[in-house]
Amino acid sequence: MKQVGIKRYCHVKNNKVYLDGALIFEDVQNDTMKSFLKSAYRNFKIKYPKFFKMDEISKLGFLAAEVVLQNIQKNNIRESEIGIVLANSQSTLVTDKVHQESINDLNNYYPSPSVFVYTLPNIMIGEISIKHKFRGENAFYIFEHFNTEFVSDFIDMLFTDGKVKACLGGWIDQSEKDYEAFVYWVEHYDNKVFCPEHTGALVRKLYEKF
Repeated sequence: MKQVGIKRYCHVKNNKVYLDGALIFEDVQNDTMKSFLKSAYRNFKIKYPKFFKMDEISKLGFLAAEVVLQNIQKNNIRESEIGIVLANSQSTLVTDKVHQESINDLNNYYPSPSVFVYTLPNIMIGEISIKHKFRGENAFYIFEHFNTEFVSDFIDMLFTDGKVKACLGGWIDQSEKDYEAFVYWVEHYDNKVFCPEHTGALVRKLYEKF
């Protein structure tokens, strides 16, 4: 009998990147989120020039997803069978403020389309989906804190309803002072290939590890 299991997970916070609990990249030289994300992008040899046009929170989610998805074997899963379910507490508030500043001065009124397009949190899902050609179900939720039970239950429902055979889940959050990303990959497995069972309790345990 096939179960739903967590195959891989990634944390990005405090200028460090962890994969499955192991530190794989650290950059203490860059003291801003923007410079750290560029450094990490180059370190992992990601080739996607559009990365540099994204807002910072989309870069953060994109980077965490790339780390998780590198060398993932999708086991003949179709692109339409891969979903993405993410959440955060701030939506796109940091980018919203940048956009607001561009329209405050009526004498210098020039809202930038390149900023405005990122004032929707599901644009982050769009960037990941375009890069990997994922075409399955997706959703973005806003919670005060990472509601691991809700996210895991929603993903399990997608599996139960036959809408996905694999899914990215996680928490991508940014404030003006801090940031963090936690992204994990779940898929069906059988007794021959074991993965830890996907539950809200396990997601919270992995998320709170760092």
